[in-house]
Amino acid sequence: MTDMESMPHKEPSPAAWKGGVFFLVLIAILAVLGFFVMQNRSVEGPLVVETEPLPLQVNVTTARLQDRFKIDEAFTGLASARRTSQLGFSSSGRIQTLTVDVGDAVRQGQRLGVLDTRGLRAQRDAAIASVNEAEASHKLALVTVKRQIALQEKGHVSEQQVDEASAQANTAMARIRAAEANVQALNVQIDLSAIDAPFSGTVTNRMADEGAIASPGQPVFELVESGALEARIGLTEPLAARLVEGETYRLLTSSGEVSAVLRAKTGVIDTGQRTVTTVFDIEDARSVAPGAVVRIALEQTLEERGLWLPVTALVEGERGLWSVYVVRRDGDHWITAPGTVEIVHSEGERVYVRGAVRDGDLVIRDGLQRVTPGQRVIPDLNNQTASARETG
Repeated sequence: MTDMESMPHKEPSPAAWKGGVFFLVLIAILAVLGFFVMQNRSVEGPLVVETEPLPLQVNVTTARLQDRFKIDEAFTGLASARRTSQLGFSSSGRIQTLTVDVGDAVRQGQRLGVLDTRGLRAQRDAAIASVNEAEASHKLALVTVKRQIALQEKGHVSEQQVDEASAQANTAMARIRAAEANVQALNVQIDLSAIDAPFSGTVTNRMADEGAIASPGQPVFELVESGALEARIGLTEPLAARLVEGETYRLLTSSGEVSAVLRAKTGVIDTGQRTVTTVFDIEDARSVAPGAVVRIALEQTLEERGLWLPVTALVEGERGLWSVYVVRRDGDHWITAPGTVEIVHSEGERVYVRGAVRDGDLVIRDGLQRVTPGQRVIPDLNNQTASARETG
């Protein structure tokens, strides 16, 4: 018996059998797939589509460049009463009566409130008594002067005594004038112890009540003039220079248009707003509420070469710029080319732009999400619009 025959026979393991079967199945699957691929290539040709896509039809507008454009620019201001005053007493005292309240309409000269003036009236009575006393002394002094003059003529008194009597009469007259001035001062204080409406208007605030002690100058009422409204609007210096004082202009409010006369313009440019303040008198003050927003729309011409385009013709670019797609000839085809533009002015659904657009170019109006640079397109020349008509 040889050594080989003496060695025991070793059976293959189950794991080895499974690995071999899996390898044979994989080879068979790859062979079948390769057969079908070769059959398809021989019958139908290559799988990659080599034909170009059909050109995309696009809406275009013809660029018409212009050297300037006109815009209606609106400027905003507030309608306010021509006069607004905070009314108070000139002297201190206890408030005796207030005759109006918030919302009351008052007429010019109407009495609105008074202080307790009993103390002032007593002082005035005393001053009047002083006037009477001084007048009596003056009468006596005049009589004395006449007597001294008569005695001097008879040689019974000296000239010095006559002069002394005359001086006493003058002193009495001075006392009369001082007492009368004191009475007038007290009358003024009594008059100033009342509040009268300086103009017709509406009471918009009441800051005190009866019984309170008012200090001099302390506001008690706020009065807004009625029947006279003005609007203060800041304009650019060139536009303000165009307006004529005394002319009538149209102002826009939430309730419609109102007429207003330009009363004044400061002619000074505000350092913060860079505008010139203009003041308009609103003719029909009843149609506008004080504090309402008013606007004036003025046409101005800007010297800037560019063109009007619809907003839909723009696609956002880099660094704050925008892009448009221009359709240009390339042999027998139309292709798209991007152009960078800058927005000069925006107005609703249109914009005025300047940039890489030539006069007569065909600019795609809309549908830019379907377009890429260099793409073949077919411009719809039958329905094209001119950019110059975008202003309409």
